[in-house]
Amino acid sequence: MQWSQQLFNYCERGLDSSFWAEPFNAASNAAFILAAGTAAITARQQSRPMAIEWMLITLVALIGVGSFLFHTLATRWAAVADAAPIGIFMVVYIIFAMRRFLTAPWVIVFAGVALFLFSFRAMSAATCDMSWMPITAGAGRACLNGSLAYGPALVAIIVLSTAIMIIRHPATKWIAAATAALAVSLVFRAIDFEVCSATEIFGHPRGTHPLWHVTNAFVLYFLLRAAILPPKATQT
Repeated sequence: MQWSQQLFNYCERGLDSSFWAEPFNAASNAAFILAAGTAAITARQQSRPMAIEWMLITLVALIGVGSFLFHTLATRWAAVADAAPIGIFMVVYIIFAMRRFLTAPWVIVFAGVALFLFSFRAMSAATCDMSWMPITAGAGRACLNGSLAYGPALVAIIVLSTAIMIIRHPATKWIAAATAALAVSLVFRAIDFEVCSATEIFGHPRGTHPLWHVTNAFVLYFLLRAAILPPKATQT
């Protein structure tokens, strides 16, 4: 594998290998930094140990940095810098949520994480011919422009949202908001190439990937707000 090999995965980049070939995709990563910064302001008001919460906030900031690198350099190593913080955040948050919100025993937590990782790996490798659907990545390519890989994350957050809603947990409104925002953001990610020709701005196709960044930043912000609720607010 050549780590410096460039990847052309998005409408805005096309086949342009230059640093600023994806200005909208690159600039929209500021939304992740803003989400992390806003959550950090709220977290600073807490007078309690918050190691895991600060770890989650830091990971959201790193998601923004990694994604910026990928949408400017567009290399394989930058793709890893983009994907790694996202993967780590998802696993850490699943563990955090199952323990903090649902007080699940560790054996259930480990089983849940194992199931999530297995599903994520399977969906990431899935290919399909979706030419019969309006939204298609083409035969042999990643389904829904690779968005299918986030299917397990959507299922996980729906299950979490349902569970805490049943027990009337104070974090319900934040997790429910994150669930809705994730569903919308995945649509934007999936149709990036499908609407490429119809999204020309300043004489160049832009696609919908920037909207994935912005809506996904809302997802992460809502999840962070749920995480930094005061301890008494997270007790059922």
